[in-house]
Amino acid sequence: MKLSTTRWAAFALTVAAALALGVQIGTSQRGTPAPARSPDADWPMHNRDLAGTRYSPLTQINPSNVATMVKAWAFKLQPETGNITGTEVFQEVTPIVVNDIMYLPAGNRIVALEPETGKEIWRYLLPSGRASFRGVAYWAGDGAVKPRIIFTSGRKLMALNADDGTPSTTFGTNGEQDIQIGFAGVPILYKNMIFIGATIYGPGEPHVDSGTTMASHPELNPRAFDARTGKKIWEFNAVPQPGEFGNDSWQDGSWKDRTGTNVWAFTLTLDEQRGIVYLPIGGANYNYYGGDRPGNNLFANTLVAVDASTGKRLWHFQTVHHELWDFDLPPAPVLVDVIQNGRTIPALAQTGKLGYMFVLNRETGDPVFPIVETPVPKGNVPGEWYSPTQPIPSRPPAIARVSMSAKDLVTAEETTPEHAAACKQLWETNKFYNEGQYSPWQYKEGNNPPSIVFPGATGGPNWGATALDKSTNYVFVATKDAPATGWIQKNPNYSEATKATQLPYTRANGPSINVMGLPCYKPPWSSLVAVNVNTGEIAWRSPLGINNSMPEGKKNAGSAGAGGPIATAGGLVFIAATADNRLRAFDSKTGKELWAMVSENSMTATPMTYQGKNGKQYVAIIAAGGNAATQSLNVYSLP
Repeated sequence: MKLSTTRWAAFALTVAAALALGVQIGTSQRGTPAPARSPDADWPMHNRDLAGTRYSPLTQINPSNVATMVKAWAFKLQPETGNITGTEVFQEVTPIVVNDIMYLPAGNRIVALEPETGKEIWRYLLPSGRASFRGVAYWAGDGAVKPRIIFTSGRKLMALNADDGTPSTTFGTNGEQDIQIGFAGVPILYKNMIFIGATIYGPGEPHVDSGTTMASHPELNPRAFDARTGKKIWEFNAVPQPGEFGNDSWQDGSWKDRTGTNVWAFTLTLDEQRGIVYLPIGGANYNYYGGDRPGNNLFANTLVAVDASTGKRLWHFQTVHHELWDFDLPPAPVLVDVIQNGRTIPALAQTGKLGYMFVLNRETGDPVFPIVETPVPKGNVPGEWYSPTQPIPSRPPAIARVSMSAKDLVTAEETTPEHAAACKQLWETNKFYNEGQYSPWQYKEGNNPPSIVFPGATGGPNWGATALDKSTNYVFVATKDAPATGWIQKNPNYSEATKATQLPYTRANGPSINVMGLPCYKPPWSSLVAVNVNTGEIAWRSPLGINNSMPEGKKNAGSAGAGGPIATAGGLVFIAATADNRLRAFDSKTGKELWAMVSENSMTATPMTYQGKNGKQYVAIIAAGGNAATQSLNVYSLP
């Protein structure tokens, strides 16, 4: 309907009168002017986008001024009265910022904050339990349904109205949907669908001993749900059932009651253009003995691409055949368009604990660079099944240490003469067994030497995942060289009465490869690595962290922690992921460290960056390791 000239005049007079009285026209929910806001200003999901790039287009903070950054504000994570206890409460949270509001979980609360000041807008107190200690997701709604904050709590998927934090009553039962499994990560949303992985435990629940078969636990399958109602749409069988592709890779019926093949990545990755969601599936239990599961064991240690609407498998790539090392896939991949010889290849880069980066065509799963099925040594554990080969990329080269011999021992110049001598004696006394990449665990018989395996369960890239600089196609990843030592031995808890939940063999720890508080293998022991995915070469590698056990002048040897990087169009990489309580900024092109800020608490979360309505760019990170009284969200900006 058109307005008459008279009505237009009346409308104009009304607007003029309102402005004269100071009334705001087109205001935000906080009563402030609502200027046109660029999507570049936000950090709307855990990895910033569904492609998992962790790349912000913001440029205000850059190599020329990052050294002047200061703390802008902090938000205390513990409640006003009492402390929320537990080892995993806040430590891995990455906040999100959408439409000038910051959202994050804080133990038993979800809070919405002013991103320029940290002032609380609303809070939601969970009736019981805790929210995910990794973050929340934002769903923009569908017109009929208003925007929602989606998160997990134990075995529940929960939805709040984004504007005021009240439960979304049309989602599940009063905003809660029973999902029957735990997922301690962050959902992703695509169209009107929610995608989650699965963990053996939920937020606030105890971890389960991985030395058992865990047959009593539910199937740990990734799932999709309706964002409007909470109803399940599909479920992907991470262990193929009879008649499904891959079932025959579990010989002797070993697919039955099998767990461990779960997606425990902090969040997932999705190709919006193609409607493909990527599922990085972990290793089968038990991690170190697989005599009860002969075969390659699909889809354990496998990246599976599925149709987002149906959950149907499109392709898969197994990174480890028959897992025996705990080399599973904690992070989701990052999507990147690889440029080669003038053509563009839709690709992804997948890392994991195993110390390699696999660059694959994300439409087909075909390797962008050759991946060679390489013969690997066979172990001697009774009843074990060994894969004769493992897939090893020709490019990029290993991004973490994957083997060790006497030539890899530290020298006096790298640490101290006393330390180098002690390491040599340790090596000669123990005669550690290692046959290179994928060296097997040896069976303990008498006084035979312990195996040393690189990376160990906490080594390699691990769950910190990757970030992408879209201008250079550099993929950034934090790695650490942290081995495991020991043998496979008879399980003292195994008997005829316990064989339903116990296995006949288990891993026993061996002697530490550290002496005098320092590793015996060459530094740096923790690094930030930039991989040029166009060429498959390592562009640069920089030590990550200060090791205070080292002598002066040698301290920048890497200080292993946990967490991941982000990248900005301003030419910076921000990362914590160390044991020295520092958030750092590196030049994304050169790897030069440009800025570091010490926090009172350690930081094991991935940072994020956003622009406030005041035009300032901020960088935020959770600092929650250590003293509960000072656990906080710390936010930095230029002065």
